[in-house]
Amino acid sequence: MKKQKKRTLDYVVISDVHLGTYGCRATELLNYLKTIQPKVLILNGDIIDIWQFNKHYFPKSHMSVIKHITTLLSKGTEVYYITGNHDEMLRKFKGFQLGNFKILNKLILNIDDKKAWIFHGDVFDVTMQHSKWLAKLGGKGYDVLILINTCINWLSNLLGYGKLSLSKKIKNSVKSAVKFINNFEKTASDIAIENDYNYVICGHIHQPEIKEITTPKGKTMYLNSGDWVENLTALEYTDQKWNLYEYANDEIAKKNEKKLSKKELKILNKEGKSNFLFEELLKEFDIQKPLK
Repeated sequence: MKKQKKRTLDYVVISDVHLGTYGCRATELLNYLKTIQPKVLILNGDIIDIWQFNKHYFPKSHMSVIKHITTLLSKGTEVYYITGNHDEMLRKFKGFQLGNFKILNKLILNIDDKKAWIFHGDVFDVTMQHSKWLAKLGGKGYDVLILINTCINWLSNLLGYGKLSLSKKIKNSVKSAVKFINNFEKTASDIAIENDYNYVICGHIHQPEIKEITTPKGKTMYLNSGDWVENLTALEYTDQKWNLYEYANDEIAKKNEKKLSKKELKILNKEGKSNFLFEELLKEFDIQKPLK
């Protein structure tokens, strides 16, 4: 079978992967990553979920995502890891750099003579600012809901009704009821306009979006990369244009083998120099080898 040519992209932004949780769609993310060759990969927060980390649950599919990112690094991709609230422990590594890999809390890039302001977005979250314990409790409840949703979807598919997303519906309704987002897009855009940023790029709220926001003071392009729990989305930039990637519409990525090959499993079960960078970070919360 002819090997599929990878899409070359200038910038790719992914966020809210939540590796280490039951809701993480690591296999789908790996399928996507295998189809692209980005010049710059921006991991915009909540990539590894330290809040809900359980050392007895870190499947090989989750570790394979990390392995693939190290492979991209070895091929010349520049990788920025921007910290989020679920991986805030890594904020103490702010400024760390090894080769093409950098850890930051926020990033400002010049993209084709336009300024891009990139950060996770939890700084605008009222729940995070005033009730961090409530946000963590909600995160654990959300993970349980994902498990319940998985069981319901198994039964729903068996009966021919298709997939349901109870977690997404409940999450969105709760956020609306308590104003969880708290005009997230407007706040981010207002600050971007005041600072003459052409793009403001966030994650955090799991709401993929690309739209131009105009105020009396000016305009900016607001972008949100969504997540890899429910929406399975990313931001891609090429030919001087941003696009919202949706895994649901990517037939090529979905054709990739769902299970890891024997060769990949063999690689993941061996400690290699290419894994050194992420192993050092993962030691902070007792993940040193992929678990069964």
